[in-house]
Formats: sequence, structure tokens, C-alpha cells
Amino acid sequence: MSLKETLSIMVVDDMSTSRGLITMALDEIGVKRVDFQSNGHDALRAIAAKPVHMVISDYNMPGLDGLQLLEALRLNKMTSRIGFILVSGRLDEAIITNGRKLGMNNFLRKPFSTPQLRQCLEAVVGKL
Repeated sequence: MSLKETLSIMVVDDMSTSRGLITMALDEIGVKRVDFQSNGHDALRAIAAKPVHMVISDYNMPGLDGLQLLEALRLNKMTSRIGFILVSGRLDEAIITNGRKLGMNNFLRKPFSTPQLRQCLEAVVGKL
């Protein structure tokens, strides 16, 4: 079984259109095990119940933003090693720097293409 068939990813974004674009791109890449949540709190609960290998999260969300979600994942021993990719249309240097301090594995600017998402993922998990 290939990595893209076994890799489990949680997509977290409050905008259904954005979630759809990410999940469609993952499907094009061949990633089969994809779940999604519309906010950081629900994502934390879902991941606690059913761990994933990777989280792809929007930055700007109500409640927990992407970096707060990342911090919560890193502070929990059970989720601290989950891969994390931050996605946003406004990734300024302060956000990227803060994300790296918190243990962000990679980031992707919106809008993005499927090849860009693949490259971003492969930089974290290896060849898909």
C-alpha cells in the first residue's frame, strides 16, 4: 500500500468552499483518507477520538485560529507529533515565524494549485 493510500489527513477550515478545494486537490493527488472539520475545537475533539497523520488548517477561523489549533496539538503528548500545514491567503512573516516557533511543518498560500499542495505535502511526509 502506498503512502497516499495510508496517509490520514484532517482538513480544518470554517469556509466550506475552501474545505472543498483542499479535499478535491487531495483526491486528485490520490490521498484517500481525508476527514474535515469546520473549526479548531471540533478538530481537536475529532483528532482525540481518531488520530490522524496530518492536519491542513486554515489560519483565519473563529474560536481557535490555525496557530492556536497548532499550539493545542503540540501541547498534548498524544497529538504533538502530528504533521501540520497552515493555509491562508494572508500569510505574513509574523504568522510564518510564529507558526515555525509552534512547530508548524509547512505552509501554503491561497490560492494554490494541486501541484503546489502536493509539493507542500511531500516536503513534510515524503514522496506520494
